[in-house]
Amino acid sequence: MRESEPSISGKFMRDMIARVTNDHLIGKRIKSGELRKKIGETEPPWKCPACFTLTVTELENFTMELLESKEGASTDKIILQLHGGGYVGAMRNAYRMFAGLYNEVSHGMSVLTIDYRVAPENPYPAALLDAYEAYAYLISQGWFAEQIILAGDSAGGGLAMALCHYLKDRGMQLPCGIVAMSPWTDLTAGGESYETNFEKDPLFGKTRDSLIFNKDYVGDHDPMDAYISPLFGDFREFPPMLIQVGSYEMLLSDSVSVAAKAREQGVKVRLSIYEGMFHVFQMAAKMLPESRRAWVEIGKFMDVLLRE
Repeated sequence: MRESEPSISGKFMRDMIARVTNDHLIGKRIKSGELRKKIGETEPPWKCPACFTLTVTELENFTMELLESKEGASTDKIILQLHGGGYVGAMRNAYRMFAGLYNEVSHGMSVLTIDYRVAPENPYPAALLDAYEAYAYLISQGWFAEQIILAGDSAGGGLAMALCHYLKDRGMQLPCGIVAMSPWTDLTAGGESYETNFEKDPLFGKTRDSLIFNKDYVGDHDPMDAYISPLFGDFREFPPMLIQVGSYEMLLSDSVSVAAKAREQGVKVRLSIYEGMFHVFQMAAKMLPESRRAWVEIGKFMDVLLRE
């Protein structure tokens, strides 16, 4: 699916993001990821809405937060959310909001969000190992693999696919589905949209010093390793995937290439390209027509997974 024209409000928000990121005082800090590293330390404590309960679990290397509905909770499946942030930004309130939206569109599924370790202090494979530990934790709590849905944005979307490569290579059953928003699947930055959208992308464009060229997470490892760049892995036996991406993104080809390869290998994939949209535009929640449609689409995908 591809939208034909962005909304007026979508264009306005895109232009506002571009204006802020082009500002000489803070633009470079946004594009480089410097501000992402500090947001979690400076934002106010999150207040859990009265309709939810929030349970925090401390593991050896990271923390997990389980958001559950107080009424009308669904116990058929559970969502494991892997947040974005370019592997350098830790958990923040935006992803707690995401957890609430996932709960809403899935008719009450619980959402486990993990604050996995990030670079540069904890480069690859820290994030992958933490994601695996969270998945194993759900299995140990009585959930079956076919009841687990992986959801992630940006680095988290790529991490969800990397986790599936990791699980498959170890002979473990894969989750029942993946929701990936603007997934970062090619850390070699080799896709054509890194060039064709270089001037368009309001968040990462017009500089080679932006977060998507950062090697803090990769370190000395091969960026073509499927556990780092899932695009280069084997997608056979993967569960159904919903991939959403904006047409203005430098990471557009990360989504297009993964979708094409997975389909060729027999995976059910729905790729939705939202015209004129920017990186993880779904964070606008219900403020933009495009983000509202994206969340409705996620809900419909969840409904399909429930029926299978």
